[in-house]
Amino acid sequence: MTDRARVLGGVATEALKAAAFDLSPEPALVVDHDGGLVAVNEAAEALFGHGLSLLARGRFRAALPPGSVLVSLLDRAVFEGCLVREHGVEVNLFGQPPFEADGAAVPLGDGSVLLTLHVKGVLGVDRSADAAGLRSVVGLGKMLAHEIKNPLAGIRGAAQLLKTGASAVDQPLAQLIVDETDRIRRLVDRMEAFSEQAPTMREPVNIHQVLDRVRALVANGVADGLTLKESYDPSLPPVWGDEDHLIQIFLNLMKNAAEAAHMRGDDRGVLSIHTAWRPGVRVRGADGKATSGAPIEVRVIDNGPGVPATLRDHLFQPFVTTKSNGTGLGLALVTKLVTAHGGLIDFESEPGRTVFRVLLPVAPEAASGDVRA
Repeated sequence: MTDRARVLGGVATEALKAAAFDLSPEPALVVDHDGGLVAVNEAAEALFGHGLSLLARGRFRAALPPGSVLVSLLDRAVFEGCLVREHGVEVNLFGQPPFEADGAAVPLGDGSVLLTLHVKGVLGVDRSADAAGLRSVVGLGKMLAHEIKNPLAGIRGAAQLLKTGASAVDQPLAQLIVDETDRIRRLVDRMEAFSEQAPTMREPVNIHQVLDRVRALVANGVADGLTLKESYDPSLPPVWGDEDHLIQIFLNLMKNAAEAAHMRGDDRGVLSIHTAWRPGVRVRGADGKATSGAPIEVRVIDNGPGVPATLRDHLFQPFVTTKSNGTGLGLALVTKLVTAHGGLIDFESEPGRTVFRVLLPVAPEAASGDVRA
């Protein structure tokens, strides 16, 4: 099982990898003598919703609150030189909602400690989507559905009237308003899609048609004044997804990127969209074991100031935002929707270049034909 380890920079030895997986079938983390996280198993990645490269940013021990029982557990394991346990520990890590677990720590002989968590609940659940704040927003959305639909009907009717008297140049914009109000109404009708229980209704979708639609929306709105670029792989097969939800995913990402590019303040902002085929990408299911392919890559790139270092560990969590008037819900919902599609989302950022990458599965009909093999 050692080949399943997620190891950062070769720091963990084969013994550490074996301990993290062979000694513990439950979420396990290896913490070195300096308090850094050097190895995690797949169950831990599924529990916290990120891979080692994101989880290991910063010092693991330094991220724990003062008086944390987990710190005491790690120190006791080193001091006593044997396995120690603690029941009913409140775990508050990596920006996830707090949860209760039984903890066990065992020294590995080189100053490192293997920390194992027995979570009192179901593993493999997207905990960020289970946050109280996100649940409240979903509930509020359901209550306001009627109030949202009424003005939408008026907007749609007005757009249709404008279209009848509009010039040939303006008619596509009027139709865009009609299409968008229809899409918003469908999203309101299907608000339960953001809950844990409701399945995502999927079908083959041309990802480039989705991106062109979103590009038209931002070009006439938040991206006005920016240089828009795209580089598409025309041979990509259809994505297996929900078109409305895919539009929502990339509309959020492109609006964020456009706003970041505008922050340059020098009229040289650039927003780029790239698609590519990435074979070999596998995504774990909710059980933390079953995997499926997600080879279709979409990257949204901006040349803005970058994501502040203080927010990078928690960027996909509810209510985390760089905007003074933002709600911090956009990326949390994007993450939820991407996960529901059986996909992955990650990012990398530095001043002058931020890349959000989404990986999505291929429609079954295309996959069965060994597309792009």
